[in-house]
Amino acid sequence: MPRLLAVASGGGHWVQLLRLRDAFAGYETAYVSMFENYAEAVPGARLHTIPDASRFNKLSFLKVALKALWIMAKERPRAVVSTGSAPMLFFILLGRLMGARTLWIDSIANAERMSSSGRLARKLAHRTVSQWPEVAEKEGVQCWGSIL
Repeated sequence: MPRLLAVASGGGHWVQLLRLRDAFAGYETAYVSMFENYAEAVPGARLHTIPDASRFNKLSFLKVALKALWIMAKERPRAVVSTGSAPMLFFILLGRLMGARTLWIDSIANAERMSSSGRLARKLAHRTVSQWPEVAEKEGVQCWGSIL
């Protein structure tokens, strides 16, 4: 069975990712987020945790990058799906470099324009989508509907 890595930070990003679980049927899915207690939401699946990162603390991104490299080497996914936020860009980049198909779903919270992470993901991921038709049209990406 092909492997899929589903990655999202906490809060609403994680909730949106969980709502996609039915779409992951047919894959051996492992998850990445920031909180160990999220394992309760994905029983039977592997959950890897990464530290939080902020643009205000550049060193935090180095820690995430190293952990992402370790997780990607261990999981070797065929596909990577992310609902954000910025720390998850490392999984999109590494997935692309490792030959995995990559998908970035910009958060539904971004109703007027894509997030800054989404704009970066558009350059890295095989496919980047918005959950708002107006945003998708303005940003030159597709809208496949909304998760929430």
